[in-house]
Amino acid sequence: MKTIVYNQEGKEVENITLPKEIFEIEFNADLVHQVMVSMSSNQRQNCAHTKNRAEVSGGGKKPWRQKGTGRARVGSNRSPIWRKGGTTFGPRNEKNYEKTIPTKMRRKALLMVLSDKARSNQLIILDKIELEKGKTKEVASSLSKLPCKDQRTLIAIPNYDKKIILAARNIKKTSIEDARNLNVLDLLNSKFLLMPKDSIATLESTFLK
Repeated sequence: MKTIVYNQEGKEVENITLPKEIFEIEFNADLVHQVMVSMSSNQRQNCAHTKNRAEVSGGGKKPWRQKGTGRARVGSNRSPIWRKGGTTFGPRNEKNYEKTIPTKMRRKALLMVLSDKARSNQLIILDKIELEKGKTKEVASSLSKLPCKDQRTLIAIPNYDKKIILAARNIKKTSIEDARNLNVLDLLNSKFLLMPKDSIATLESTFLK
């Protein structure tokens, strides 16, 4: 598959052939969905927690004697039917939402999403990313000249570069990540994938083992 390479001014500079092992994989919606759900579940923070009748304070004394009052028998004022009593069937933070997906399945799904981005013209290749002053406005200016203007975009850089990360992380609808750390969830949450040519080599060395 061939694609256009842009420079930071938004001009077409050349055409390159993308490696078919990464960008020509048949899409399997079921596999991608399974991986996406597992990754979403693993990121879920289980914070909601209610106290049951054993955990709420009080309840040490029987409210009234068992017989002779004419009222219903009761053993604790922390019963769920009492005000300030425990909660029945409420959310508990002991629940584990983690889902395990084999590495080969995760990697396959990632390549499928990358291939879909390429087929849908949502993959933008740059010849390079160079910043003179490391300012956010330099990155924003380049993005405004590319097809991903005003769209949610994920920038995949070939290696960790603090200067580029600091310049791009505060731009609206834009996120940045090392190419070796790409995942299905981040790609699906962004409409466009923007990366320099060198990131392709990083993808090959990381995901084609």
